[in-house]
This record gives sequence, C-alpha cells and structure tokens, in this order.
Amino acid sequence: MKPLGEQPPFGSLRELTRVVGNDCAVEIDTNSYSVPWRLIGERVAVTIAAGEVRIRHGVHQVAVHEQSKGRRLRIVDPVHLDGVAGRNGAVRRPETAAAVPGSSPPHSLLRPLTEYEAVIGGSF
Repeated sequence: MKPLGEQPPFGSLRELTRVVGNDCAVEIDTNSYSVPWRLIGERVAVTIAAGEVRIRHGVHQVAVHEQSKGRRLRIVDPVHLDGVAGRNGAVRRPETAAAVPGSSPPHSLLRPLTEYEAVIGGSF
C-alpha cells in the first residue's frame, strides 16, 4: 500500500465535550474556536471530522468552523460576538432594535424626584 500524503488511511472522527470560556470560545488542540456568546459557561459537544469542527449545544448545532492546521490560533465567526459590549465600540444591536440617535425615553417613564421622596419618607 502507498501512503496518501497528509491524509490518514482511514476516516478520523473525534467527539469531545468542552465548556465555553469567557472569551466566547472552546479550546481544541491549542486553537480557540468561537461559539455564540450566550453559551459562556455552558457545556457543548464538539465533533471533529473531515476537516471541520462542529459544535452542538443540546440538539442544536451552534457553530461550524474549518479545522485549523496551525497552532495557538483563534478562529472567530463575527456573528458569534453580536451583542457583546466593547465589540466595535458600543454594544451591537440588530437594526430593528436599535434606538433612534438623539431620542429621549417616553414621557411616561420620567418622574419628578418628589415622587421618590414621598416613597422613602423625606427629602435628600
């Protein structure tokens, strides 16, 4: 039999369990692969096969990345960081939920301080 170069002579499949770190990623073979930020601290199942890293939370597939051939690299899908404070400046929000710049809260949410003083029984 002749060697197939860098390909193993058989199908390689690995299944792992990881906990999502505070950096929105799981570590596999010294590399970090991003996961949606809402899963920080959660346990996820990782399947590595055919050059892909597939990450599941429960029955839902939450991320798919190409397996990195390098070491100590960070592979990030920018969508996984949507909503994280400090990413690209302020918090990113979906366009439909974004507030209109320069708008103020509805008048019904504004209260005079005298109402609060009455509740606590005195003034400041």
